[in-house]
Parts: sequence; structure tokens; C-alpha cells
Amino acid sequence: MSTPWSQTPAWRSAMVFLKFFGVSVLCGIMFLPFIWMICTAFKSSGEVEGAHFWPELFSPDNIRIVLRQIPDPFTKVFVNLHLAKWIFNSILVAAWVTTLQVFTSCMAAYAFSRIQWRGRDKIFLLYLATMMIPGMVLTIPQYQIMVSLNLVNTYSGLIIPAAFSAFGTFMLRQFMLGIPQSYDEAAEIDGAGHCQIFLDVILPLAKPGMITLAIFTFLGNYRNLIWPLIMIKDAHLRTVPIGLLSFQGQYGAQVELLMSATLICLIPLILMFIIMQKQLVRGISLSGGVKG
Repeated sequence: MSTPWSQTPAWRSAMVFLKFFGVSVLCGIMFLPFIWMICTAFKSSGEVEGAHFWPELFSPDNIRIVLRQIPDPFTKVFVNLHLAKWIFNSILVAAWVTTLQVFTSCMAAYAFSRIQWRGRDKIFLLYLATMMIPGMVLTIPQYQIMVSLNLVNTYSGLIIPAAFSAFGTFMLRQFMLGIPQSYDEAAEIDGAGHCQIFLDVILPLAKPGMITLAIFTFLGNYRNLIWPLIMIKDAHLRTVPIGLLSFQGQYGAQVELLMSATLICLIPLILMFIIMQKQLVRGISLSGGVKG
């Protein structure tokens, strides 16, 4: 009896090749804008206006211009950019938001997953329902609160509203539900209270989920545009998106300089992803395997 074609080694090899080819095409499409940005960052002004995708000569002059090492060849003056300050502000705000959001999400997730109290599941569903409210709807109330607290145009005004996350609570709660309840019972037998169980038992076991949430939170706040655009008025408080937005308005015709500045501002995110890649993959894989 002949083997069906769908079970032959040739068929399996063909399917593997098609899958690999399909994934390669999708990856190429996803990386195409990034490759275009890199190529544009190293083009001259004349090449940007042309139809060539690749620059004839990869020149670092645009990078040196935005870093204020050489003057702009058109205006003969140094560009008024402060990339270091923008990156510092973005990292500062994103780091504080990440720290506070992971901390508050861990405490809320512990209360919703490990402690039995009346109405817990109903309150969690109400808390989870806030994720259905569009962020733009909450912008005006949050801004009014910041005005009443005199936190407009401050670092605190950028950090405090983002210090709490229903998504982070949901994610860590699902992760903590996968931790056996016997660990809590063993700690209680040894005389540990909720605070000690939370710090010494649950948090070390929930570390992959915390790292995953921290990475997502940091990346999201580093590139956040809307809230800093509303809150910031002084130039010295500008974050990376606000700085690049003002740069585009001032040097909109010089796309090569804008792409060079964008490429420099992406370096912290690229380095963070490279360093935390293993922890991110492990956290996502473990989060996907916990029970609901």
C-alpha cells in the first residue's frame, strides 16, 4: 500500500520550506521601515530626494550634525537639539513608571489571587472592566486632577497617572494563580504572615512575570506621546517623542536629520531588548501556561 503524498518526506520538506519562506517574507516586511530609516539616516540631502533606496555612500555626517559635533551644512550653525536631555527624561520617566507600576500591580495581583475576601472576584471584574475604557476618554479628567494638584509641567505629573495598571494586575494575577497554594500553606505553618509570604515566597516565583511586565511598561512609556504632549510646556522636560516632534516642525524638510535623531533615540530600546531578550521570552512562555 502506497504512502499518501501528505505523509512523505518530500511533502514535509516542502511544508517546512514554505513556512520558512512565509516567515522570512513577513519578517522582511516588518523590518522594511526600520531598514529604510537606517538608510535614510546615512543619506545626503540630495539622495533623500531621489528614488534610490540604498545610499551611494554611508556617511556619518547626519549623526554628527544631530549630536552637535559639526554644523548644519545648509545653515552653517549647530542645530538646536538636545538628544541627551530628551533621552535622559524619557529613561527617567519610564524607569519610575515601570518601578511603581510593577510594585502596585504585584500588590494588587497578590490580593486578587492569594487572599480570600468577600467580593474579591466581582471587584476584580470591575477593575478589569476599566481596560475597556479608551485612554483618550480619561485624558481630560486626569489632566484636571494634575492641574488641581499643581503637577502640570513636572516629572511627577508624567509619572503618577501611569503608576497603576489594570493590565499589569491582570497579567501578574494570572501568573500568581499558577503558583501552588501549598507554598502559602507551608509558610503559614511556619508562622509567616501575608507580608512575608508576599515578599519571600510569591515575588521570587513571580519574577519572570514581573520582568515581562517591566519590559512592556518601559517600552510603552519611553515612546509615549499623547500624555507628555499635554503635560509638558518647558523645553528642558521634553521626552524623546516630544523632542522629535518639535524637531520635525523645525527641520521638517531635512528628513535625513530626523531619521538620524530617531535612530539615536532608539538605541536604549534596542539595547534593553537585547539584554532582556531571554527573560522576556521566558516570562511570556510561562505566562501563557498558567491557569486562568
